[in-house]
Amino acid sequence: MIKSELIQKIAEENPHLYQRDVERIVSTIFDEITSAMAQGQRVELRGFGAFSVKRREARTGRNPRTGEAVDVEEKFVPFFKTGKLLRDRLNQKVDEGDKGGS
Repeated sequence: MIKSELIQKIAEENPHLYQRDVERIVSTIFDEITSAMAQGQRVELRGFGAFSVKRREARTGRNPRTGEAVDVEEKFVPFFKTGKLLRDRLNQKVDEGDKGGS
C-alpha cells in the first residue's frame, strides 16, 4: 500500500471528512514520526510497532567491482520493531493459510 492508497481508504471509510483534510492528517502523522526520529527519539504506536534510530559504526568496506578497501562513515538508519498485536495477527493469517493444505 502506498501513501495515496492509505489516504483514499481512510477517506472512503470516513465520508464526513474531506479528502484534503485526510491528506493533511496523514502527512502530519508521517512528518511528526520523521521529525521525532531525526531528533533521535523513539516513536511507539501501541499494537503496531516502534520506530527507532540505530547507529552504524564507521567501518572499512570493499568496493564490489574492484575489491578495493573503502572507508564507510558512521551513519544512522531507521529501525522498525513490530508490536505484539501486529505480529500475532500476521502469524494468525499464516497459520490459517497452512491449515487448508494437503
